[in-house]
Amino acid sequence: MIRVLIVEDDPMVAEINKRYLTSIPEFTCVGVVSDVSQALLFLERKPADLVLLDIFMPGKNGLELLTEIRKKEKSIDVIVISAANDIQNIKKSLRLGAVDYLIKPFEFERLNSALRMYQKEHEFTKEQEELTQEDLDKLLLYQNKTDLISPQLPKGLTQKTLRHVVNSIFEIKSKGFTAEELAGKVGITRVSIRKYLKFLTEIGFLSIDLSYGTVGRPVNQYYLNERNTKRVEIYLKAPGI
Repeated sequence: MIRVLIVEDDPMVAEINKRYLTSIPEFTCVGVVSDVSQALLFLERKPADLVLLDIFMPGKNGLELLTEIRKKEKSIDVIVISAANDIQNIKKSLRLGAVDYLIKPFEFERLNSALRMYQKEHEFTKEQEELTQEDLDKLLLYQNKTDLISPQLPKGLTQKTLRHVVNSIFEIKSKGFTAEELAGKVGITRVSIRKYLKFLTEIGFLSIDLSYGTVGRPVNQYYLNERNTKRVEIYLKAPGI
């Protein structure tokens, strides 16, 4: 499991990044802090493999944290996620060893790709003591890195059924639906459909609300987030799922 610390002063952005992160298997959020001082204290007390780092924060900026990490020679990687789009900050981040740089606002697919790329490199380098030139080129050259990205569905989900579920949801469009209603439309059990609904909700493709009827217990009502429909595409296009 890859341990990730989120350093972000905006609570809403931090929560969104945490949700993005935890929707991807093999990553776990070990903490969320809002400034550099808290981040340094956290990293002294608890281990982390990766930091998702904002630049503009109260007090010291994120690049000062990145500088401290490098000075102390900590085995921690950093992905910068910032609204800073000026070439000076971008160049400095990369010179200090940031493994990727995302400019806010960004699509889920971009963060997913960054984390998947990092995961492949993390696993590969952990298993190797020496590298051939061919192996090194795959790690260094961006055009080769993209071939390493392999988004995965949670265990028990298949691409074929996911596509059927997504197509059925698009047919329903903006109208809300229950798990039972969708299960009947797709033709699978309610237990199975709930697994797909849980995944689609976690990546933001669906939203969920409680519906209170006149009789009986409240039920979950699902709605398509029309602004986030692209978030499922990477899982439908990925080969070998």
